[in-house]
Amino acid sequence: MKKIEAPTLQEAYTKASEELGCSITDLDFEIVQSSSKGFLGLFKKNAIIIAKCKGAYSPEPAKKRPAPQKTPRSYDSKPNTKPAHKAAEPQPVSAQSEAPRYVSKSTDTILDTFNQGFGDVGVLEEIEAGINALFAQSCFDVSLTEVDYYDEKTVKVKFDGPDAALLIGKEGYRYKALSYMLFNWINPKYNLLLRLEIAEFLENQEDQVRKYLEPIKKGIERYGKGQTKPLDGVLVQIALKELRVAFPDKYVAIRNNSIGEKYIIVNEFANRR
Repeated sequence: MKKIEAPTLQEAYTKASEELGCSITDLDFEIVQSSSKGFLGLFKKNAIIIAKCKGAYSPEPAKKRPAPQKTPRSYDSKPNTKPAHKAAEPQPVSAQSEAPRYVSKSTDTILDTFNQGFGDVGVLEEIEAGINALFAQSCFDVSLTEVDYYDEKTVKVKFDGPDAALLIGKEGYRYKALSYMLFNWINPKYNLLLRLEIAEFLENQEDQVRKYLEPIKKGIERYGKGQTKPLDGVLVQIALKELRVAFPDKYVAIRNNSIGEKYIIVNEFANRR
């Protein structure tokens, strides 16, 4: 096990991966402290994790195994045995064979949950069980309050709880990451779309976008074209959907400005006469 400290959890995972010599997905870790930006530069905290590579020995067994090979008696019984520092080389093979004794069962359970089915149970029950397994080791105080069909092609997943705002993150960055991760599990496996709701965050964002788009829609109806201001994160996707529904016969697309911000344009199709 190795204690790793870095400004953010992502940097801590990367640093642990580099120092332990394995990929991030092969890390078995425990979050000791989450990072915090503090307030006006005060009370800033680094992220701290304790990590090891999956299948690696814990410190105690690792110290006990090489010991017998350092005694003269072991060399007498096997005259052709290499020196102790050489004899230790094959140890990773036996370590791998006994790895299940040291790998975190909870981590394996989560990965198995997402890579395997749950047998002959309903789709919603499978999704609910998988998400609960994923969040079993989460540091967020949230609960899965709803897993149901939003429509025939979409499943609605809803979270709520004291840490719902933290799960959403600043400008919805955690919301986007979680939505992307769940979609890339649910869509290929069940051929369903995802509507992720965290404490009415999505509904509030949709209401906000609809109010903002009202005068823009009137301008498009009057002049035949228009565009939005730069929109952040999930807002641009909500606006895109709203405008495509409102103007099915027009060209509606996302564009980037000179500094990489996203906005939406509405125009006539180029080949329309």
